[in-house]
Amino acid sequence: MSRFYPDAPRVGVSVLCHDDGRVLLIQRGKDPFKGFWSLPGGLVELGEPLLAAAKRELWEETGVEADLSEPVETFDSIQFDDNGKVLTHFILTVFCGALRSGKAVAGDDARALAWVRPEELDDRPTTPGTADRIRRHLPL
Repeated sequence: MSRFYPDAPRVGVSVLCHDDGRVLLIQRGKDPFKGFWSLPGGLVELGEPLLAAAKRELWEETGVEADLSEPVETFDSIQFDDNGKVLTHFILTVFCGALRSGKAVAGDDARALAWVRPEELDDRPTTPGTADRIRRHLPL
C-alpha cells in the first residue's frame, strides 16, 4: 500500500532517544516532510511487534540502541491535499529511552542527524508536534 493516498492508515513508530539532556533527531530524506527534523522512526512491518519495530527503525536510521519499554504516546498524523483528499494517514506510536550503545550516524531514510537540547528545537523546522512531544516526554 502506498504512503500517499492510502486505502487505510499506515502504522508506524517513533523513538525519542535521549542522552545527557539531549534528544536524537534525524532530518527526513523522503516525503512527507522531506528536509524537516523529526524523531527517528518508520513503518511497522507485517507481523512485527511495535517495540521490535521501534528498535529496528532506530538502529537503521541512526546506528544506536536505546533502552525502550512501553510506549509513551500514540497519535494520528493526517495530511490532506489541496482538494481535501487524504494525502497521508499514519498512526504513530512513540517510544522513549536513554541511549544504550552505538555512535549516531545518519542511515537509511535519514539525510542527517543531530543531538539537540530542548531549547534548540525552535531553531530548526520540525515535523508537526515534534517539539511539543519532546518537551512532554524528555526526562528532566
